[in-house]
Amino acid sequence: MDHVEGRVVWEPHMPDAEPAERAAVYDAMNATLARLHSFDPAALGLSDFGRGDNYVARQVERWSKQYRASETQHIEEMEQLIAWLPAHLPPPAPVRLVHGDYRLDNIILAPEQPEIRAVLDWELSTLGDPLADLAYHLMQWTMPPSETGAGVGTLLGHDLTRLGIPARAAYVDAYVARTGLDPRPHLPVYLAYNFFRLAAIFQGIVGRVRDGTATSENAAAMAPLVRPLAIEAWEFACEAGAR
Repeated sequence: MDHVEGRVVWEPHMPDAEPAERAAVYDAMNATLARLHSFDPAALGLSDFGRGDNYVARQVERWSKQYRASETQHIEEMEQLIAWLPAHLPPPAPVRLVHGDYRLDNIILAPEQPEIRAVLDWELSTLGDPLADLAYHLMQWTMPPSETGAGVGTLLGHDLTRLGIPARAAYVDAYVARTGLDPRPHLPVYLAYNFFRLAAIFQGIVGRVRDGTATSENAAAMAPLVRPLAIEAWEFACEAGAR
C-alpha cells in the first residue's frame, strides 16, 4: 500500500474533461486491462491466487445461490437467467488474473495527464476468465441509469462521438488487438452473465436491508436497480439465442 497522487473520476462520461482527454483515458484503461490479462499467473508466482478453471460456471452457481438467499420479490428475468445461463456458458478462456471490478472510478489518474497511476479495489481479484472481466468493464456502455444515483455510472444516452469516447465495438477491437483474446463471438453471453451477477450482488444488499444487517446508509436505494439489471441481462441472453 502506498499513497498515489492523482484524480478519481466518478462518472464514466468524464463531465469535466475535453474530448481528447477522454479518448486518451479510455485508451489507457483499455491498455491497462489488456496488460493485466497478458500476465502468466504462474510466471508471477500466483498459481494459487484462485481457482481459475470453470470460472463463469462457478460464478453463475455462486450468485444464483446468493440471489436465492436474499430474494425479496419475484423477478421473472432472474428466474429465466438462473435456468438458462448454466447450459449456455462461453467456452473456456485462458486462465488469467482478473480484477473483478474494473471501471473508471476504481482508477487513479495522474493529476493533469490522462495517465493511469494506480488501479484500486482488488478485493474481488482472483484467477479466472479475462473475457468475463472485460465484459464487466463493458457494462458501462449499456448500464441502466439510476434515478436515485445509487449503483454505477452509465454511458447510455450520451453522445460518445462528441465526448471523444469510443463506441463499445471499437473499444473491444482495441482490446483484441492488444491481447489476441476475442470475446466477440460470445459477448452477449458474457454481458448477460455480468448483468445477472450485478443484479444478484445488489439483491444481496437489499437482502441485508431486509435482515437489518446492512451497513451502508444507501443500501435501500439499491432495490429499484435489481429488476432493470435483470431485464438487461435477459435481453443479452435473448441476443445470444435464449427464448
